[in-house]
Amino acid sequence: MDYDQSYPLSQIVRELELDVLYQARDYAGVRITSGDVHRPGLQLSGFFDYFDPTRIQIMGMMESSYLEKFSPEERLQRLDALMAQKVPAIVLCHGADFPDEVFISAKRCDVTILSSEQNTSEVMSNIIRIARRALSASITRHGVLVEVYGIGVLILGESGVGKSETAIELLKRGHRLIADDAVEIKSTDFNVVQGSAPELIRHYMELRGIGVIDVRQIFGVGAIKDRQNIHLVVNLEQWKEGAVYDRLGINEQTVNILGVEVASLTIPVRPGRNLAVILEVAAMNQRQKFMGFNAALEFTKQINRHLDEKAKNRL
Repeated sequence: MDYDQSYPLSQIVRELELDVLYQARDYAGVRITSGDVHRPGLQLSGFFDYFDPTRIQIMGMMESSYLEKFSPEERLQRLDALMAQKVPAIVLCHGADFPDEVFISAKRCDVTILSSEQNTSEVMSNIIRIARRALSASITRHGVLVEVYGIGVLILGESGVGKSETAIELLKRGHRLIADDAVEIKSTDFNVVQGSAPELIRHYMELRGIGVIDVRQIFGVGAIKDRQNIHLVVNLEQWKEGAVYDRLGINEQTVNILGVEVASLTIPVRPGRNLAVILEVAAMNQRQKFMGFNAALEFTKQINRHLDEKAKNRL
């Protein structure tokens, strides 16, 4: 997978609480550009064809046992060949007891050595998860992202149409806020898009006439969430006389976000419409669709059966 972004090595160390056994001089400036990791078994045997030096290297019990088979001089030679590739860091897993030559070579080549008590597979999966989340393509949309009955609903619409007011009513009804005003959206490897709030405005909302409020302080920690997969995009627009709005929902609409097709609805706004309740129903209806039940299609089938029966009775 190709990535155009990068993220600091220190982010991995912080999130996974890794121990820094040796810190290279450029540690603070090392940035990761690959969403994958690598176990350097073949490289310790001298094979470097197709080797990607941009990946974090993971070493566990297998690599430790393999290195013990060699003399200190040969171990140092093999480790020097690996670290001379200037890999971003090497993570030693399982809390395994690695030979001193690992640290001698790290100091020679100035490569950061990290350590974790977790097993190798856990460290690999955690680093890949963090790396791909940090490196995935992203965009920012003006809107509000809420979680309603487990469904991530992205509310879009022109300024002043009532996005934040609708979100406040949903919060009062027990649902959760992810982002208000600016929604940072990233794609993942699982054909979904995920939204979050910029750190600077996380948990805050702006309400015209009141100002900025802290949702966490007013509604409690149960009313907020850091990130959420987006399952449904709802476009709020002022009611237009003469406009044709979908009344059956047979033709499902989608919107493309970072290459992912997400279900989409357009809901007209006018005085007297309870948008929070409408969005709750929309979220529950979307959940039913995920479970294989489409009310519009079932209704259509029922009408068709009724018409078929009436036609048979006429014969």
